[in-house]
Amino acid sequence: MEAVVLAGGYATRMWPITRHRPKMFLPVGDGTVIDGVFADLEADDRVEEVYVSTNERFADEFETYLAESGFEKPQVSVEDTTAESEKFGVVGALAQLIERENVDDDLLVVAGDNMLSFDLAEFVDFFETKEAVSLAAYDVGSRERAKSYGLVELDGTRVVDFQEKPDDPNSTLVSIGCYVFPQDSLPKFDTYLSNDNNPDEPGWLIQWFQDRQPVHAFSFDGAWFDIGTADSYLDAVAWELDGDTVVADDATVVDSELSENVYVMSGAEVTDSTLSNTVVFNDATIDGSSLSDSVVDEAATVTGLDLSETLVGQHSRLHGE
Repeated sequence: MEAVVLAGGYATRMWPITRHRPKMFLPVGDGTVIDGVFADLEADDRVEEVYVSTNERFADEFETYLAESGFEKPQVSVEDTTAESEKFGVVGALAQLIERENVDDDLLVVAGDNMLSFDLAEFVDFFETKEAVSLAAYDVGSRERAKSYGLVELDGTRVVDFQEKPDDPNSTLVSIGCYVFPQDSLPKFDTYLSNDNNPDEPGWLIQWFQDRQPVHAFSFDGAWFDIGTADSYLDAVAWELDGDTVVADDATVVDSELSENVYVMSGAEVTDSTLSNTVVFNDATIDGSSLSDSVVDEAATVTGLDLSETLVGQHSRLHGE
């Protein structure tokens, strides 16, 4: 089996904190968003090669990150785009990668911005019992939230209906961007694309397969985070911290109140401030301020301000009157 980690997005909804870094490298606990996926793939002997599908803009960052990470399997496979407007879609990128890397094996595909509470090996076990196109599914518990995803209807584990981003969801079980495609299904990517089908959302490809052959769903409980917005990132950090406050050993916190889900990273300084549900990146400075539901990027400074639901970019200087 081979694997593809999808990491080609530009995360424009999270700018400025993702303007100059892939969102997969956002810190969560002792690692980053993508580390859990890499660790699972590294540990599964059935996965022989791992391709990290990213864009030209972030390719060097991924090369550097992987060289320093200790992971041995992942290798960068570069999409020919440098901006969001040039992207030819997830399915198009997969088809291009399959051809470019001569993939000729069962293929595990996982979105690199997924944080999962299950081991990917469990999903591969499930696929091996079905020997069919498979997806991972999660109950998001909200019909409003379900509108943003591919909706799955099951008979046992078999998918009997799949709707991509429906306006009126009839359930809350959604596909989470984690698939296995059997070897004999890979040539059908070109068939799908050659008929003017949607090249972007993989849910349309799953729906296309479901109309033609068995598709099965691996449902799981626990937690799942799709890191596409600041809210989802902060939710993932809160889950990782389990409600605690974490301050790096070499960070400085003086005369400040830190409530739940606060993460103050290495070299940061917080003085005379109140923080809740906030991440303070390396070497940032917060003085005389109140922050909630916010992210302050590396080496940024916030002084004398009351901020809520705010993203402060790298090296920014925000000062109150």
